[in-house]
Amino acid sequence: MKLTEKMSYLQGLLDGLDIDTSTKEGKALVQMSEVMSELVMYVEDLQSQVDELTELCDILDEDLGQVEDDFYEDCDCSGDCDSCDEEDWRDDGEDDEDDDYDFDDDDDDELYEITCPTCGDTILLDEGMIDEGSINCPNCNELLEFDYDDLTIEDFEGEAEEAAEEDKE
Repeated sequence: MKLTEKMSYLQGLLDGLDIDTSTKEGKALVQMSEVMSELVMYVEDLQSQVDELTELCDILDEDLGQVEDDFYEDCDCSGDCDSCDEEDWRDDGEDDEDDDYDFDDDDDDELYEITCPTCGDTILLDEGMIDEGSINCPNCNELLEFDYDDLTIEDFEGEAEEAAEEDKE
């Protein structure tokens, strides 16, 4: 039995009881049945929305699967098409121990943590981003400039000592 059917049955039972709405108990029972009816309608509406979204997600999943199949399928163009220009994911034909694909290994780059002086957001940067000289903070869009030409090795050592002391605390 569906929730709406159960609520209809309960409403019929309450109507058949001829509840006296002049008493406190009668008023409470009538109010509870009205609230329950609204809740049932709300739950039914939510369920229909969830069903619709689930169907939409299934369609999107199928479409994405087709795009992935089209994008990653073996290409016979000898590397002349646009999708084969991306050498960081293309299979090179050699049996690698790690993977069937050659990926650019950017994970080995050292990351630097900076804090935006305006919003206090912590940002992770790699060396290439720092070499560019500046970036906009992704949180507040403040221009952050990097000029480390005037720094000496003592400056870096001092920062390392401060960080070590903070870790001890």
